[in-house]
Amino acid sequence: MSVSARNAFKGKITALVNGAVNAEVELTTAGGDKIVAIVTEGSVKSLGLAVGAEAIAYVKAPWVMLLAGTEAVKFSARNQLAGKVSVLHKGAVNSEVGITLTGGTTVFAVVTNEAVLELGLKEGSPASALIKASHVILGVPV
Repeated sequence: MSVSARNAFKGKITALVNGAVNAEVELTTAGGDKIVAIVTEGSVKSLGLAVGAEAIAYVKAPWVMLLAGTEAVKFSARNQLAGKVSVLHKGAVNSEVGITLTGGTTVFAVVTNEAVLELGLKEGSPASALIKASHVILGVPV
């Protein structure tokens, strides 16, 4: 299956916390990077989500927020993924920015060219990708 989401993180479910309506699902990639998703309990059942099961976390690049540098700042976004800028493609209005995490996974964001300038982003500079858990979509192999 092909999808339009730029970010696809393949891994295994390493934690699952059930709630009355939603569940928190932690997915760990082969490189050790972790992505947390919030899904409904209906999705947990229909997808057969369980610790140890394989899954893929999808995140559209425009849903990824960027933070420049290595400052210690707290955010409400559940996924705060630190790494270094490894890709920077400038377009007419927006730029695609890739941040390679310590485990080797690259997270892509689409932000305005103005944001790239304001944040001082360039290849090799430290940056973090911020992703709300509710913006992570889970899929399972069939």
